[in-house]
This record gives sequence, C-alpha cells and structure tokens, in this order.
Amino acid sequence: MHELTLLNDLLKKVREIAVQEKAKKVKSVSIWLGAMSHISASHFKEHFDLATKDSDLEGVPLNIETSDDAFHPQAQDILLRSVDVESQ
Repeated sequence: MHELTLLNDLLKKVREIAVQEKAKKVKSVSIWLGAMSHISASHFKEHFDLATKDSDLEGVPLNIETSDDAFHPQAQDILLRSVDVESQ
C-alpha cells in the first residue's frame, strides 16, 4: 500500500511537469532509489507499470538509478530525477 501512495505522488508530479512544459507527451521518467528506500528497482518498475496501465503514461520508459550508499543523506528516499517530454 505504501508503494501505491508513493507512485500516485510520483505520477502526479510527472503530470504536473508535463503540463508546465506544455508537453505533447512524456517520453521517459528517471528516478533514484536510495539504498534504504526498501524497494528494489524491479519491484518499483512492476508497481509503476501497474499504476500507469490504461493511462496517458502507459508504456513510458522508466529509468531507475539505485544507490548502495546507506549513509547518503537521502538513503531512505525515492527521488524523481527527470521527466523527458516531447514539446508541442
């Protein structure tokens, strides 16, 4: 359930960025998983694919960078790194 809340927040931010950029479409999304974020890249991808099914973001490539630094200041975080869009 925690993953669903995180994904909904992430997808909301992605859509907000797309609107701000007056995007025709979202081409890719890049995220960073902290070492202590308690979710693997493959598990996050599964949840992302499920959350975007039958939506405007279905099929958008998800690039995931993972950290193994447990002492990083954001080791518990999942960060939206970038949203690549196609302009109108």
